[in-house]
Amino acid sequence: MGTPIKKHRSLLKRMLSGLLAVLAFSSAAQASSWWDAEWSIRKKITVATSGKGASISEPIGTTAVLIRLHDANFQFLAAKEDGTDIRFVAADDKTPLAFHIEKYDPVLNEAFVWVKVPDVKPGAEIALWLYYGSSGPKAVKADDPKGTFPSETVLVYHFSDKGAAPVDASGNNNNAERAALQVEGAMIGGGARLDGKNPLTIPASPSLLWTDGGAMTWSAWIKPGGLEEDAILFSRREDAKSFAIGISKGVPFVEVSGKRGAGSVPIQPASWHHLAAICGGGQITLYLDGEQCAALGAALPGINVPILIGGDTQAGATGFSGEIDELEISRVARPVGFVQIAAVGQGSDKASKLLLFGEDEQQSNWLSWLTTGYFGVIIKNLTADGWAVIIVLAIMAVISWYVMVTKVRYLNGIAKGNGLFMNAWRHVASDLTVLDDEDAEKSKSLGGRVTKENIKKLRRSSVYRIYHIGVEEIRHRLGEDRLAGVRRGLAGRSIQAIRAALDGGLVRETQKINKLIVLLTICISGGPFLGLLGTVVGVMITFAAVAAAGEVNVNAIAPGIAAALLATVAGLAVAIPALFGYNYILSRVKDAKDDMHIFIDEFVTKMAEFYKERND
Repeated sequence: MGTPIKKHRSLLKRMLSGLLAVLAFSSAAQASSWWDAEWSIRKKITVATSGKGASISEPIGTTAVLIRLHDANFQFLAAKEDGTDIRFVAADDKTPLAFHIEKYDPVLNEAFVWVKVPDVKPGAEIALWLYYGSSGPKAVKADDPKGTFPSETVLVYHFSDKGAAPVDASGNNNNAERAALQVEGAMIGGGARLDGKNPLTIPASPSLLWTDGGAMTWSAWIKPGGLEEDAILFSRREDAKSFAIGISKGVPFVEVSGKRGAGSVPIQPASWHHLAAICGGGQITLYLDGEQCAALGAALPGINVPILIGGDTQAGATGFSGEIDELEISRVARPVGFVQIAAVGQGSDKASKLLLFGEDEQQSNWLSWLTTGYFGVIIKNLTADGWAVIIVLAIMAVISWYVMVTKVRYLNGIAKGNGLFMNAWRHVASDLTVLDDEDAEKSKSLGGRVTKENIKKLRRSSVYRIYHIGVEEIRHRLGEDRLAGVRRGLAGRSIQAIRAALDGGLVRETQKINKLIVLLTICISGGPFLGLLGTVVGVMITFAAVAAAGEVNVNAIAPGIAAALLATVAGLAVAIPALFGYNYILSRVKDAKDDMHIFIDEFVTKMAEFYKERND
């Protein structure tokens, strides 16, 4: 087809992506395999350490990769409210991967999920699948923090524990002794603020034991608050043996038993940086944002004392002042690529280079007819104006169904209330003394014949509300006689005035009953015309596009005309139910009005007989 048709189809695709975002059908691109039929949506995620991604050439190994979910790559409305239907599966679409949800917020549409990716190679691409969109019995919490991080990991702090001491997510129970000052909106979710005076203490444990010449990897995200000299970020000190990581005037350093290795380029305060230290083989190397910044020829000392975060036990030592997030300690010397993938993948600015998100794929289900078969052809060829008309008609359909449902419920309440009232009125009609009784509540409950449980139903009765108007009019006119101890009855003019008040109540009740019904008449008369307008404009655009392209064949014309006729079908779909509902509601309205007319006539007649005027 020619350029105009292509332009309309392109516009249609953009509208479909917004209108049917929750559906996100990609059946044509879907692979034949599917991990579990209970899950309806999946997304391919590629961990790219190759040149087109993060470009990491050093060895990496098994690592926990951070997956940041947001509106651009995840449909929060299609997932469960607590995210318990999220699953990660390896590239074979069979092997589940361990994962750990640090934060899931369906209000802000933000989530941080750690996924264990085994044997990550440098300069390669590893695919995994994200599954969600299940509300079945299998969609229960599968979060596994201990299984997410490699077995050599001995401590992981997310610092997301509000009002509580940081909890070790690695499963080794290396929890801090006191709560940290919580910071919202840190590098990854929540973080902690260190004041330089009150360090966090981590008790000694078998998993945190260091041996002389052993191995260890330490990493964290830090945000210095200033340029203090020799600010200690991490320290262990036992007798003459010590190990410390800190920042001096913005320059990171590592210090072992008095020997120091420091970088040369200072980092700016109030900015986040990834700092890591790899210890092993008699060498300690410091990395800043994945790049080596300092080295020290020293072995890891054998220490088994508590760890301090943000301070040192040495007298006069200056503690680190600033923010910290994602502290991780391992009992092995990690490969350089392990540190680099953390610096790139966890950094909000660089993560898009490491993780490549594919499109959502929808499993075939009962909604697949929207994009396949004859109806799929119609949807794909519907023009922008056709979509505009159908959206307006959809709004009209919602309004018409709302009016019909609410009006029928309202009329049902009136009918039940009227029936309850008339049953009690038959007993009162033979003796109207209850109407002017000194106890006003007695007249409201029709002489106590209506129980408290039925009072609520009675208040829905239009006849009861009119009855209440009549009672108030009678009590007002007979009030002076009751005070004087006489009973003269009602004059003819008083009865006419009461009749007028009752008729006024009838008008008001009729207005309430008829409220919003006019919207049904608008849908009945306007729906088909709007649909016809959409069809005519769609046919015009189709023929204009064919004329501009200079091609005449049925395959070019038929889809456009079929799509244009959808607007007429939508208009009829709005009008026909509204027409049936309108006629049914009119019959119910007539019944309610007849009940009020009959009651007013009976009430006035009984009143005139019972309160006839006396001359004595």
